[in-house]
Parts: sequence; structure tokens; C-alpha cells
Amino acid sequence: MTPEQVPSVVFKTRVRDESVSGPNPYRWEDKTTEQIFGGKKVVLFSLPGAFTPTCSSNHLPRYEQLFEEFQALGVDDIICLSVNDAFVMFQWGKQIGADKVKLLPDGNGEFTRKMGMLVEKSNLGFGMRSWRYSMFVNDGKIEKMFIEPEFGDNCPVDPFECSDADTMLAYLKGSEAPGVSEPVKAFVG
Repeated sequence: MTPEQVPSVVFKTRVRDESVSGPNPYRWEDKTTEQIFGGKKVVLFSLPGAFTPTCSSNHLPRYEQLFEEFQALGVDDIICLSVNDAFVMFQWGKQIGADKVKLLPDGNGEFTRKMGMLVEKSNLGFGMRSWRYSMFVNDGKIEKMFIEPEFGDNCPVDPFECSDADTMLAYLKGSEAPGVSEPVKAFVG
């Protein structure tokens, strides 16, 4: 059972800081759930991992592609969360060209666990990861969630039927979901 409010956690993120010398001008910055969701309308989607096929060809790119349409409906931020570290999320976002969707590392899986969405994917060699889902959050309150079917540990498939950008956009517009769009980018792995 998922919570009604987003769980209170501290995310370990890295931010660009020009005062840091050298080839890696970033510093660690803790971000709280309140800082991320407080007083805002946020769409968060979570996926099993950076640099993986569906996540890289459709899930993240389609949210990036439709960003302005979400903004026109009053969404302040779109966040892509994964149980990956800040370095992996940064490089993935850089490679995929994500400059509108914010990438949020849940390196320890704490947020994902508290959401009830942490699953074992050892059948793929992934360890503990997030189940694929999306949610609309208004000032920390979860107003709507789309959770992919067949939730569970070591699921032999990776369902992608309802946590996509088009389904969330249709929900916010109050219209019928058109179904998952074709991949936006080719996956090269």
C-alpha cells in the first residue's frame, strides 16, 4: 500500500559549483522531500535503472519531449527517480540530453522503500531497484499514482503500460489515455 504523502527522506545529490576547481566542478548537496515537493505540483516517475532500454528509449525521453505541455497544466517540476547514484544519473542525463526533467538519485533506495516500490531484480543482476510507476504530487500529497502491473520481486517482464508521459498528461487534462507512445530515441546499449 502506497502512502498518501511522499515519505520524508534526504536525497544525496550533486550540483554544479563553479567555486570547485578542477575538471569536476560539483559538490554534494542534500535535498529533502520538503524542498523537492513542498508548495509545488510535481510529476515524478520512477524506473528500474539509468542506461536501460525502455527507460532510455521512451520513459525519460517522452517526459522530456512533453515537458512544456505539463508546464502549461501547472506542473512545476518533472522528476525522474531511480535507485542509482548521483554520478550515474548525471551521466545518463547528459548522454540522453535531459535538460528539463530533473534526475533524482535514490542511491540507497530509501524513498523507494518507503513508497513501497522497492523490488528485487537479482534475476537481471540489478539487485534492489524501483518498480516502474508515476505519480502526481501536490504540495507533498500524492494525488494520483500509476503503478505498472505484475508488481513483485524478480518479475520476468518489465511492464510499461501506464507510467508513461502520455498517460500522466491525459490524466492531468482529464482525458482518455492514448496508450504508450512509440520510442522517442533508439536505445544503444
